[in-house]
Amino acid sequence: MYGFDLSYMIMIGFFMLIGWLVSRRLKNVFNEYSQIALSSGLSGKEVAEKMLRDSNIFDVKVISVEGQLTDHYNPLDKTVNLSHDVYHGRSISAAAVAAHECGHAVQHATAYTWLGLRSALVPAVNFSNKAMNYIFFAMIIFGAISSMYNQILLVIIILQAAITLFSLVTLPVEIDASQRALVWLNTSRITKGEEQQQATTALKWAAGTYVVAALASVTTLLYFVMQYMGKRD
Repeated sequence: MYGFDLSYMIMIGFFMLIGWLVSRRLKNVFNEYSQIALSSGLSGKEVAEKMLRDSNIFDVKVISVEGQLTDHYNPLDKTVNLSHDVYHGRSISAAAVAAHECGHAVQHATAYTWLGLRSALVPAVNFSNKAMNYIFFAMIIFGAISSMYNQILLVIIILQAAITLFSLVTLPVEIDASQRALVWLNTSRITKGEEQQQATTALKWAAGTYVVAALASVTTLLYFVMQYMGKRD
């Protein structure tokens, strides 16, 4: 069957394992730090609202959403969406996550270039992910027609390139949001001493998930490019 040889399956399995290990460590770190009360006594909601005020942002709302690790900033309706535990929590984890998401709000308010680029890539990435799923499903069920394999590979490369670009652009966006969060947490004295180190550790592991995703995406793109060049020889 074309496109799904052993080396490809090993590569996918390797990054799935690494991603799982990093994700597991991230959850353990956040669970550990969620048990450590913040000395300032502020909830995630209060931390977020204070960071927004200190950043002179008054048109962004802080709301609670369902789920775990579902925290995100929505630039379309200007909302900082915090999971229940973060919204109500008064822990190191809650403060770190709330400040990180507000970091994205600050990026939006200051027209941070990488955030604008990532937002512009969202439609292309959504299309690429759906198209790739359809192509791989069809290849599994029907196989690839030998005479069309190069053309199919070229389409896959183009789609994967869009996904890879998005993954790479996401890295500076997420790292910058964490840096903004940590600087503010320190200067505002929301976290002090060891609390600052714990918040830094938590956000570093969160960034690790994006690093693994980017590496996996780049490796996958290179794999398909090599397959395409090999088939042309």
